[in-house]
Amino acid sequence: MGHHHPFLFSLFLLLFSTATADDGATILKLANSITPLPSGWSTKSSTTFCSWHGINCDSSKSRVTSISLSKLSLSGTLPPEISTLSELQSLSVQGNQLSGDLPSLANLTNLQYIFLDSNNFTSIPPGFFQGLTGLQTLSIGNNVNLSPWKLPTDLAQCTSLTTLTANDCQLFGSIPDVFGSLPSLQNLRLSYNNLTGVLPPSFANSGIQNLWVNNQQIGLSGSIEVIGSITQLSQVWLHVNQFTGPIPDLTECKSIFDLQLRDNQLTGIVPASLVSLPNLVNVSLSNNKFQGPVPQFPPSVITVKNEGINKYCAGPGAPCDALVMTLLEIAGGFGYPSTLSDKWDGNDACGWPLVTCDAGKKNVVTVNLAKQQFTGSISPSFAKLSSLKSLYLNENNLTGSIPDSLTKLPELETLDVSNNNLSGKIPEFPGSVKLITKPGNPFLRTDVDTSSGGTTNGTSSGGTTSGGSSAGSTKIPGGMIAGIIVAVVIFIVVLSFILYKYKKRHPKSGKELKQDGGKAFFKNEVAGGGNGYNKVPIALHGQSSDGDNSKNIFEGGNVAVPIEFLRQENIPKAIDESLNPDEETLATIYTVTELAGHCTARDPYQRPDMGHAVNVLAPLVKQWRPASQQEDQNCGTDLDTNLPETLRRWQTEEGTSTMSDDTSFTQTRSSVPSMTSGFSDTFTSNDCR
Repeated sequence: MGHHHPFLFSLFLLLFSTATADDGATILKLANSITPLPSGWSTKSSTTFCSWHGINCDSSKSRVTSISLSKLSLSGTLPPEISTLSELQSLSVQGNQLSGDLPSLANLTNLQYIFLDSNNFTSIPPGFFQGLTGLQTLSIGNNVNLSPWKLPTDLAQCTSLTTLTANDCQLFGSIPDVFGSLPSLQNLRLSYNNLTGVLPPSFANSGIQNLWVNNQQIGLSGSIEVIGSITQLSQVWLHVNQFTGPIPDLTECKSIFDLQLRDNQLTGIVPASLVSLPNLVNVSLSNNKFQGPVPQFPPSVITVKNEGINKYCAGPGAPCDALVMTLLEIAGGFGYPSTLSDKWDGNDACGWPLVTCDAGKKNVVTVNLAKQQFTGSISPSFAKLSSLKSLYLNENNLTGSIPDSLTKLPELETLDVSNNNLSGKIPEFPGSVKLITKPGNPFLRTDVDTSSGGTTNGTSSGGTTSGGSSAGSTKIPGGMIAGIIVAVVIFIVVLSFILYKYKKRHPKSGKELKQDGGKAFFKNEVAGGGNGYNKVPIALHGQSSDGDNSKNIFEGGNVAVPIEFLRQENIPKAIDESLNPDEETLATIYTVTELAGHCTARDPYQRPDMGHAVNVLAPLVKQWRPASQQEDQNCGTDLDTNLPETLRRWQTEEGTSTMSDDTSFTQTRSSVPSMTSGFSDTFTSNDCR
């Protein structure tokens, strides 16, 4: 194979000379694009380009590895051919007057340093950060003529990045949440732009040491909670933005020496973890909405700026009143909302809005925080207000549980937490307390009393209950509505299944199910008779407790199945006489109909949750499971398959299939069987169901 070597060697020389010529041609393009021409450069020939000022090449003297033309008062543009310099490791053209579009540097995997700052570039091409896997430093700040642009998510591909400087360069939009992909990033400077939105969650546990996002035109917003989890921080500039909420716990940020928080909307008490930072030298807190006592920094903190419009309760060194501190702790449960910071000013809590004190102006008797759009949780510190009689927290977005400590308030008469999103058990309050939890709070759990159709307004036993004064504004979550519909469908399915099994067990009775009854009713109504009401049988749609058959089952947004259809004394009348069910079967039917009655109660708080429905129905499934596989086969029902599959099997066997492949029961409508004689005469209802 030796005779092939001259050919391969010639090919290598060709490729080598082509690469050399390409790099030389690119540098020649650059020479013709900038003025004044750097010393030793030529616009005619690139033969000696590797020896030109600011150009460095590899050991072969053919491939460009570095272009360094900083602070030479150059004007002109960077040619797009720079993107072909595949061995380029460093591009430094900062401190000039270069303009025009930046060339694409995508996929230059050897590129480690890019310095473009302090020029007049006008645009950044799409995909600028793509494939820059070796990039360690990018500096593009002080390019005020750039068209507005966003930090792209492609930045995540720069996995070796340690420094990103993009201050005052027309950035807008949000900071992309990509910092989990940048484990080496230490310096992030994005100041003096038009960034908006929140600090990205991926800042947490990053290695950022110096964070500058100050002086945004409109301002970054939201919480600065994530700062407490960036444990390597040393310099933090967040000033001149719209950040809200409290300063987080900074216990783990022991390296911070410079913290600038002035000119935001921060609230709450300045935490002790900030005051005691061991390396803190400079701090600014001016022009926020801080509350509580004025923080006292040690002498090691050289510069403290704390003037402006903060809401401290008293002057430096003066303590806050105990009642004031208790109410501020309560505000802390809500995340120190700005509305409370604006209203709760000074050191006299009895003079604050939303708070009512007794005649002596020493004890709080009423706190009315209703309809404030608060988030967060109910603070256990309410229990410190020992004279509290009335507490209104309704119509907010509070989460978490009702603190047990509130049951210890000796004077409490009214607690209204309705229309929130509370969860957990309801503490047992004394009988003298009027506890209002409904409407709202769909996840607030209590013991379900099935004998009375569910819980009584979702309140604890012992307290006087109330459903609230505005029943018309009841908030019914979509999940609850879906659960009710599922419960009704379960009732229809189980009842029909029982009737079906009896037909199979009495094949020689000489009688058949009525043409429109039994399984035919189930199959037709479920398969095609939904009538737009989520497959609830048509037979239920036109029945109402007052004899007005024009009322639909979903009346006023609630399920309105007539309870008479489900009353125990009427059930035998609705069953075909040929089935002749025994006592065990009737007991099963009564159990299911009773459950259906609770599930279709008019008011949501009267309905049990789906867990209760499952607990009631599960034993029936076991009870009606065939005793042997032979019996199972005779019945023609595989109880290990789901109901749609079982129905499809029934229809296939009898040649009446109307089921579509996606189990959507929408193909047919069936006639509605007439009710058993005398059935409608029993329609009386005392609970409006």
